[in-house]
Amino acid sequence: MPVPPLDHPLVLDGGLSNALEDGGHDLVAPLWTARLLRDEPAAIAAVHRSYFAAGARVATTASYQATLPGLVGAGLSPREAGGLIRLSVRLARDVVAELAGDGVERYVAASVGPYGAYLADGSEYRGRYGLDRTALRDFHAPRFELLAAEGPDLIAIETIPDVDEAEVLVELLDEIGLPGWVSLSVDSGRTRAGQPLEDAFAVAASGRAVIAVGVNCCEPGDVLPAVRQAARTGLPVVCYPNSGEGWQAATAPGAAGHWTGRPTYDVSAAVDWVAAGARLVGGCCRVGQDQIAAVATALRPTA
Repeated sequence: MPVPPLDHPLVLDGGLSNALEDGGHDLVAPLWTARLLRDEPAAIAAVHRSYFAAGARVATTASYQATLPGLVGAGLSPREAGGLIRLSVRLARDVVAELAGDGVERYVAASVGPYGAYLADGSEYRGRYGLDRTALRDFHAPRFELLAAEGPDLIAIETIPDVDEAEVLVELLDEIGLPGWVSLSVDSGRTRAGQPLEDAFAVAASGRAVIAVGVNCCEPGDVLPAVRQAARTGLPVVCYPNSGEGWQAATAPGAAGHWTGRPTYDVSAAVDWVAAGARLVGGCCRVGQDQIAAVATALRPTA
């Protein structure tokens, strides 16, 4: 498995959920994008193709919301649930294989979302779930093993709101022996749980297998100061903010959350992010193919 070279910027994909919704898929369910692993995996593969066509070099798997407890709770057997988590990697790898031969190196990053994503109540934007390290480890470890078994190029530990959870995930990454990045969910210079970014990035960068640290699913305006702080760890930086709109989680069982505000994702800012140390650059929720294509153009070498 090749490790992406990070001596120059590498373009990531954009949001999976918005791309699926644009294709007419209803994601209003606790499984969110993971529902399509069960019901229409070809739709996920199509999104991977579309982002590669836009100029992305890394496909992030549809495993952010795919957890054993979540899938079993939706009626699958443990074996079926594990199979869908592994399928998320195979779908992306198959698309990479389809496109092989054009001289472009492409990579698969297996997504590991926070415990809060499984809760499907917006907890990844708050952190502090009330779980101890053992409980967090027991929750995350099986998914790491399932994803690693399918041979992704790297692991994308993403949208992590809390230093305690980041520490557990970094340890698990070291144990499985795959390279990966650790990306925090932040707000106004602190983690979503309220911890200083300096402390959070130090924890994120402490793992032997960590190749980049940074932020994702934050407001675009939070990216540049966070990139500068992350760069002080000495590692390359990853950043892929959301559109700038805010997510309002549902307050009633069965109700749907919704996005508020206007998008503020400015593609031209990607150049400043790279100048500050970013080497993996893309978009998260509500950032689509057009923006990723523009980022790829903006970061394309001129010589």
